[in-house]
Amino acid sequence: MSMFSTGILVLTSPLHTLPLRIAPVLSSAAQHVERTLYVHLHPGLNLVKESQARPVYIPPVMDLSKLITRLYNNAADICGHLDVRVLLTNVRAQSASMPNCPFPTPQSLSHSPDVVLTDFPLLDTSQTHQPFFVLGVASPTVVNLQEENVDQKEPDEKMEPMITYKDVVVGGTFDRLHGAHRTLLNVSCLLANRRFLIEKVLKELIEPYSVRVQKLQEFLQDVKPSLEVKIVPLDDPFGVSVEDPELECIVVSEETRKGGEAVNKKRLENGLPALVLHEIQLLKDAHHSEIEEEKISSSSFRTRLLGTLLTQPKDSSHLPVLPYVIGLTGGSGSGKSSIAKRLEALGAVKIDCDKLGHEVYEPGTAAYHRVLEEFGSDILNEDKTINRRELGKKVFGNQAVSRITQRDGVSREDALRRLHSQWSNYKQVQYANVALTTLWEPEVTQKQVLKAWNLLQKRIQQRQKGQ
Repeated sequence: MSMFSTGILVLTSPLHTLPLRIAPVLSSAAQHVERTLYVHLHPGLNLVKESQARPVYIPPVMDLSKLITRLYNNAADICGHLDVRVLLTNVRAQSASMPNCPFPTPQSLSHSPDVVLTDFPLLDTSQTHQPFFVLGVASPTVVNLQEENVDQKEPDEKMEPMITYKDVVVGGTFDRLHGAHRTLLNVSCLLANRRFLIEKVLKELIEPYSVRVQKLQEFLQDVKPSLEVKIVPLDDPFGVSVEDPELECIVVSEETRKGGEAVNKKRLENGLPALVLHEIQLLKDAHHSEIEEEKISSSSFRTRLLGTLLTQPKDSSHLPVLPYVIGLTGGSGSGKSSIAKRLEALGAVKIDCDKLGHEVYEPGTAAYHRVLEEFGSDILNEDKTINRRELGKKVFGNQAVSRITQRDGVSREDALRRLHSQWSNYKQVQYANVALTTLWEPEVTQKQVLKAWNLLQKRIQQRQKGQ
């Protein structure tokens, strides 16, 4: 079966029947698409007839909000590897005075679809070009997804309309966009008619701010390009949400509702009207482990990155494949010795650089005499070996500050900054190829190390085959 990088799924069933159809359709779609799946809602589209397909507006109703939540929830369970994006370009309230106002021009998507997936029967394959005009897609393959039989749900007499707002605000880290993020963003776009303000928190495995902004902008441009999207850094608990008089609604989850209430309290103190709190349900994570949260969260996704390749190692094609050198580093007390023992048990040979470093200044060596000249003989033990604790006090103590200020002519503040310049965990992770932690139970650490070791063996084998 052919796999495509990007696909667009056209759902033509009536909205009231879609909740029962989503799971089997997504399961089928995952057999054809491996990266990005756009979902376009087009109730009533029928290409069996010879008439030209026409665009259709969908009113913003509560059923649509529930459908979006269910779709992302199902996607997380069935095809979590896919980047699913529900398009809202054709979701719009139609006024009685303008029932046939112009439909938006075809939009350009961030990833050009290679295949159109449909839930309608294609009896005449010569007509399969028609959905491309509706979607603005240039000649991809068309695949009809075979659905399982599902019970038909009777439509409600009248769908409950959704109250929309000119300007909507939401806050969060939005690190590594997942289903819960996409639900929050899609529903926010559904609520917003004009402007969507996003306040992002500026933290070890969280993606850089600029990367998160770029991914957000791309997603929202696909979902609802007509919106004015403004993304601002959040440097305090409230940001501009307590200062902007034009904001009308804030989208929250069960977890962040108290934060939304705090925003409203602050707005009232500032003489501004309170925002409408629109709460969405958290998505359950069917694949969470014992150390992860039950809900879909960025924390769980970051936990799953432990032991995997974060960035590609530098090109070493000019070197022999073996021996392969693993540089194990980390802050004081971070668990390097524990990780090293686990790697040894898997077959690695340990080279203890701390021990080798101590051997460099053993009595009689050139470094030994240089250290004594610099720090004095009072750092010696009775057997004339260097007392590393006493040496450390001088290296990182007030005497060290004095030596730096006198030797380099810098201020005391600059000298202290130099002494305290040990890289933080966050900075070390930015340069790491693989990240591991010993924060949890030993068996959890072992799983991380084993994952990292097995993935390394696969990369080594691939290099050996390529030689």
